[in-house]
Amino acid sequence: MQTSFTQQATDILRANDRGGFTVPTPRLYPYQWNWDSAFAALGFGTFDRNRAWQELETLFAAQWPDGMVPHIVFRRDDPDYFPGPSVWQTGSTPPSSGHSQPPVAASIVWALARSGSAADAERARALFPKLLAFHRWFHKSRDPDGTGLVSIVHPWESGRDNCPDWDSGMERIEVPSDLGLYERRDLTHVDAEQRPTATQYDRFLTIVKFGRECGWNQEQIYRNGPFLMGDPGIQFILMRADRDLRALAMMLDETGPVAQIDRWIATSKEGCDLLWNDAVGSFCAKEMRSGVLGDGITNASMLAFYAGAGSAEQRAMLIRHAEAILARVAYGFPSWDPRHEAFEAQRYWRGPVWSVVNYMMVLGLEECGYDELAQRLRHDTIRLIERSGFCEYFDPITGRGYGGGSFTWTAAIYLAWTQGFEISQAA
Repeated sequence: MQTSFTQQATDILRANDRGGFTVPTPRLYPYQWNWDSAFAALGFGTFDRNRAWQELETLFAAQWPDGMVPHIVFRRDDPDYFPGPSVWQTGSTPPSSGHSQPPVAASIVWALARSGSAADAERARALFPKLLAFHRWFHKSRDPDGTGLVSIVHPWESGRDNCPDWDSGMERIEVPSDLGLYERRDLTHVDAEQRPTATQYDRFLTIVKFGRECGWNQEQIYRNGPFLMGDPGIQFILMRADRDLRALAMMLDETGPVAQIDRWIATSKEGCDLLWNDAVGSFCAKEMRSGVLGDGITNASMLAFYAGAGSAEQRAMLIRHAEAILARVAYGFPSWDPRHEAFEAQRYWRGPVWSVVNYMMVLGLEECGYDELAQRLRHDTIRLIERSGFCEYFDPITGRGYGGGSFTWTAAIYLAWTQGFEISQAA
């Protein structure tokens, strides 16, 4: 008898467990990744609450003294992955990368705490000051001038590594002659047509080189680093996480920081206007030093609903775009607009469907009353998984799965939806 998809998903989380932390997939990503880990906790929450909390606690055990939670925690130096700890040289304990990733953790903690027992609330209480420090770090280090718009200092910080959103900022990077030779390991596991290009990798590593040489001084990286862009994805995920952190504070009677969180929420709503491109009719990425807005509509643009961002008119425009985009593909929602010349159906964040972003999109659309669109995306995501397996990402036209297999967060999203465990709207 064929193993059920629910059992397969559970088995994937168990198999990718490395004893307190979960790898996204074997070999291709052999470490603990920030937002992958948070979504792994959501999946574990459907069948093993203790293991869900352990995932988050292990992640935050790697928090830096300034509050940052790094995007990769290197539990060991694995030769299957590049760039490893010897390249980053952050000096952290445990070794880690030098920037962060989308801060979904507070939303996952809120989901676990509000749906659980008194024991769950106590685990959440222990994490609360660490979550608060993480959010403070984001607002201070990635928006030091208090504009309400947080920026990213590396495409990897966005979680959407090679999205065309970053092309304009990446093109400004001059690759130094002393970057050195290196050997990528991702191409031994995944076809090159599905991964970032060699030119992009040179520029990725140029940014890492700058961070390493300035001793990972976050102020210097923000002010003088090779790359600085406003990201709709980070902006909207942090806005939602701030709301969920506030709800968690009220539930735990940790009301001291609420006034500060309220200021973050209010200021971030104003900051969203800095990403709105009237010519496109969407929230777009922004090259911060030139002020130039991108011209692309992504799945991150659609997270405005998840964040509760945008005016009624802006949301109406986004819905029209969503409907037009979905009319072009068999499966939604593509990570880049298929009407745009930069669209690539198979290459990482330049077109494929990602279950984890669909998950957040569906929640936002449902909360804003767009049930038909939400159901389309929920149905498409489950259909992709049951058609092509628990892949890292999927071709929006053919439905084929690409990237890593037996992928942790794809399994976690399947479990969350099929087992009825979701991040519900904070009060």
